[in-house]
This record gives sequence, C-alpha cells and structure tokens, in this order.
Amino acid sequence: MQQKITLASRIVLGLIFLIFGLNGFFNFIPVPPPPEAGMKFLGALAETGYMFPVIKGLEVLVGIALLAGLFVPLALVVIAPIVVNIFLYHTILAPEGAVLAILILVLNVYLGFAYRKDYAALLKAK
Repeated sequence: MQQKITLASRIVLGLIFLIFGLNGFFNFIPVPPPPEAGMKFLGALAETGYMFPVIKGLEVLVGIALLAGLFVPLALVVIAPIVVNIFLYHTILAPEGAVLAILILVLNVYLGFAYRKDYAALLKAK
C-alpha cells in the first residue's frame, strides 16, 4: 500500500512540476495577476534575466525525473529550495495559490521521508 502511495505522490508531484515548468516557457495556462507584493517579488526575479529560465528549467527536469523514477532522491533535493519558496510566496504574498503550494510541500516532504534511506549517508556526522 505504501509503495502505491509513494508512486502516486511521485507521479502527481512530477506532473505538477512538468506542467507548470513548461508553462513558464510556453504560457499555455493563464495565470491571474498577482497582488502588488507578489508582483514586486516576481518582477525582481524577472529583472535578473536568468532566474525564471533556471527555476522553470529545473522544474521541467525534476518533473521528468520524478515521472521516470530516475534520480528521485536527487530530484527532491534539487527542488526543495524552490518548493520552500513556492510555499512561502503563496502563503505570504499571494495566498490565493496556497492550496497548491501546500500540496507541493506535503508531497515533497512525504517523498523525502519515503526515500529517507537514500539520504542516510548524507545525514551522518563525520
């Protein structure tokens, strides 16, 4: 049963990152304008000229890795800072997207726990 929940979580999280990552490049899902504070944050990221392509590119790569079941523990570590920022952005600056942000955070934490054996060596004090 737990393997099925882990597989479903991996597929759902992979689809979320693949779809929203690709949307960052192709804009096929309309996004409502964010509140003023959210616009300032997103504007600052856009001003760099590289942050959105990097973030969305990583989302696409992580989505593919999760869907294919390849390098899942690495994909979860790579995407973790982005997940934290998605969660904080939607809970502080743009609360209307908080439900999806919470789902992403919960799935990432659950999968991290499900793959905890793969992180054991990293968490040993030497």
